[in-house]
This record gives sequence, C-alpha cells and structure tokens, in this order.
Amino acid sequence: SIFYSKILIFLYNNGMFKRENTNLVKTKSLSIGHSPKILIQSMCDIKTSNIDEVVNQINDCASLGADLMRVSVLDYDDAKAIKEIKKKIKIPLVADIHFDYKLAIASIENGADKIRINPGNIGSKDNIVKILEKAKEYNVAIRIGVNSGSLDKKYSNYKNLHVAMVKSALEFIDFFEKNHFYSMVISLKASDPIETIKAYKLAAKKIKYPLHVGITEAGSKDISLIRSSATLSPILLSGIGNTIRISITGKPQDEILAANRLLSDLKLKNNFVRIISCPTCGRTMVDLKKIVKQLEPELIKINKNLTVAIMGCIVNGPGEAKNADYGIAGGNNCFALFKKGKIIKTVDEKDAMEELLKIIK
Repeated sequence: SIFYSKILIFLYNNGMFKRENTNLVKTKSLSIGHSPKILIQSMCDIKTSNIDEVVNQINDCASLGADLMRVSVLDYDDAKAIKEIKKKIKIPLVADIHFDYKLAIASIENGADKIRINPGNIGSKDNIVKILEKAKEYNVAIRIGVNSGSLDKKYSNYKNLHVAMVKSALEFIDFFEKNHFYSMVISLKASDPIETIKAYKLAAKKIKYPLHVGITEAGSKDISLIRSSATLSPILLSGIGNTIRISITGKPQDEILAANRLLSDLKLKNNFVRIISCPTCGRTMVDLKKIVKQLEPELIKINKNLTVAIMGCIVNGPGEAKNADYGIAGGNNCFALFKKGKIIKTVDEKDAMEELLKIIK
C-alpha cells in the first residue's frame, strides 16, 4: 500500500531500516534476508574440479562457522564437479561464474544453491534471460555482483563511484524484475573503504533485496583485517548486510574466523568466544604469547557467548578484565584463574591452559 511504502521510506531516510526488513530470498536449502541473522561465507581457493580437496576445505570452513561457501566455475569440469561436491557437504554451495552464461546454466543444473554473476560481463541480455529462466526452473538464487573495477563504460563519467555502482545495480535489478525474477542478492564492492560504505548506505535506501557486504581486493591478512573491519563495521551497525565475506589473500578458514570475530565484537553474533589478551610489557613474567597462540584454536571450538581473558600480569588480570567470563593472569611462572573478576585458584604456568579450558567446559 501507499501508506506502507511511506513508512519504509521514512525508515530508510532516518537510518532505522534494518536487515530484517529486506525481502526473503528462499531456495531449496538457503534463506537470506528478512532476518537479523547475518550469514558468513568464504570462497574456496582450490580448482573446483579437485573434488576431494574442495570438499575437505568446505567442511573445514563449515566447522568454523561458515554458513555457505562459494566455488569458482572456470570450465565444464568445474560445473560438473558441483554435483559430487554437494553430496559430501552440509552447507549451501554458491557457484561463481564470469563471461560464459552456459557455465552458469550448467552450474544450476548440477545443483548449485545460488550463483554469483556480474551481468556486465556475462554477455548479451538474451543470455542473461536464459540464466534467469534456468534459475527459476531449479529454484536457485542469483547474486548480482557489482564491482568497482568492472563497471560498464557508460558509468565512467560519474564523479562519485558509489553512485555509479548503485545505479548499475538498480539497472540490473530492473532487468531481472521485468523478466519476473526476484530471488536476488546484491553486492556492491570496491577496494576503497569510504566508497564501499557510501555505496551500501545508498543501496539500503533504494534496494529491497538482501545485501551481501564486503570489500574487494582487501589484501593480505593483516591489511585486510584492518581494511575490512573499518569498512564493514559502520555498514553492519547501520542495520545493513545479510551476508558477509571478509576477503583475505590467504586461507578461506581465516576469512571465516575473521567474520566470526567481527560479528561477535559488534554483538551481532552470540555463539562465538571473544578472546581478549594484553599486549605484554616489562611486567610480564610468563610466556603469554605462546599460551595465547595455543589457546585460540581451542577456544574457537566452544560455541558459546563468552569472553575469555588471557592476561600477562596481575595489573591487567582480574582488575582490567573483570568483566570477562573467565580468564587467567600471569605472575612469577604461575597463573591466577578467575571468573567474573574473582580469583578461583592459582596454578603453575605449564598447567594454565588445561585448567582454564577445564573450568570453561
């Protein structure tokens, strides 16, 4: 109704439009949007036709918290491999296709739950229509991936990159809708954090479909963690974003862990342990760096909403970390174990990790 539309416009313009209000995109095994839940995804870095390696990587990422995984489809061997991969994994699979619309169709026919295309490089509109018809037939969602580096030449004169990206997305959305296709997810990625933030905030005012958020070509791990956090945090805290990927030049497992940590720190995910540890100083009398390195992989296996502190001295122990659910604070070759700021007992340094995990479990 007109009244309802006015309410939506008011919510958009006043920064109160939340991810719960986006359209629900639902396929045979995938639901995106119309929910506060933010899905985490990554992309395999192995050629998709190497089925066993891809399956192992997907299942590993799933165990770390991936909600869906994407694979690249470079040829028909990759497309055919999707059928076998799907038999051996438990989370939805997204096929990423560029240039060749026939590979998109083959990926759909072989069981992809969702495909990602950039309509700007997939060929003629007739070819896009063929993809849409096949996606409707198989009940498969499509992500329209708009990237700053592959915009149509007609947008090259736009002064503001984020405006050009959103206009490009709106053009594709209009074309999909005119062909009666509505199972869409939209992404607008640039390598520039400010332009990416502006693009998503503008898109949230104009696009009703779920948004996949991320920054493209984010860099190696250390660079990406800063750049991605700086970009995604204001977007996510504005109520924007239904799926996310933190792109890292590295392992997809690292991307999943980074996304979990970000969502947990922003209080947007409540089943991941938040780890805090002090930077160490001259007061540190224990090998804190070694203990942190050993504890992190154990703590991330605990699917609980907990904060765990690993501190190097009594100054940064129960005092500054008193709000942590559990923690340890190092002393002279020993550690004090504490819960909610209260010391439970003191143990030798060699036993600290085991004792901390024991009281948590």
